[in-house]
Amino acid sequence: MRFYTPLRYPGGKGKLSYYIKSLIEVNSLSDGYYIEPYAGGAAVAMDLLINEYVRNILINDVDPAVYSFWHSVLNHTDALCEMIEKCTVDMDTWYEQKDIINRISENSPLLIGFATFFLNRTNRSGILKAGVIGGKTQSGDWKMDVRFKKDDLISRIRKIASYKNRIKTTNYDASTLLLSTSELIGNTNKLLIYLDPPYYVKGQDLYRNYYEHDDHVIVKKTLEKSGISNWIVSYDNADEIKSIYTEYRKTEYSLSYTAQSKKIGEEVMIFSNSLILPTLTLGKEV
Repeated sequence: MRFYTPLRYPGGKGKLSYYIKSLIEVNSLSDGYYIEPYAGGAAVAMDLLINEYVRNILINDVDPAVYSFWHSVLNHTDALCEMIEKCTVDMDTWYEQKDIINRISENSPLLIGFATFFLNRTNRSGILKAGVIGGKTQSGDWKMDVRFKKDDLISRIRKIASYKNRIKTTNYDASTLLLSTSELIGNTNKLLIYLDPPYYVKGQDLYRNYYEHDDHVIVKKTLEKSGISNWIVSYDNADEIKSIYTEYRKTEYSLSYTAQSKKIGEEVMIFSNSLILPTLTLGKEV
């Protein structure tokens, strides 16, 4: 499977693109609008756009680091690519980028965007707050540049930037975004929203912005309040999440992912009542 995003992301959902494409087809949502309130690496969004399943996408992330990266891809493409091309992938650069991420309010979106990209490609599993691949002494089996293939990554960035007129980026919390959808995109008749909130159980370990239980409840209530018809939500397969969404259809499945080590994660996808579900299976059903 080909991935179009230049970011690595813990729990990244690129492997679900085939299923979401099928959802779009059976619900006659082709050539419509697709939104990811928790974009992260935006793997599904980029796949849907580049393969012409949807006309426009909105990628949102409340984390200013992630938002700054996507903003830079679309608005400072040449400068970002030049920084990637000229950077030295070593521990000196790693410490410099770590300092920028730790002082976001003092730096420009371009510098923050590059720092986000650099740490994402050199840290374990792409986690911004994780340690560097190979360790700070670079004595591990893998070195920090193992996931930093400049030509390929620059090519991905330029490919995405070529679609900039069909991509909107925002930096809202998910609830604000859900309640502002009609203002942001206008007609919502052919709209699919895919929410992939921070994991319920291990979110604190994986993300800079993680949720407590009540935050997950608020998202569900806001989703209902928004009046949006077509939505899907994916989570780690926690009983608490299934209880929050008790009245909605769900499919449990297994998905391979890498976060520190390769694992098989049990997840659950939840569907709005209006969606027709495809006959296609979702991952490895459990």
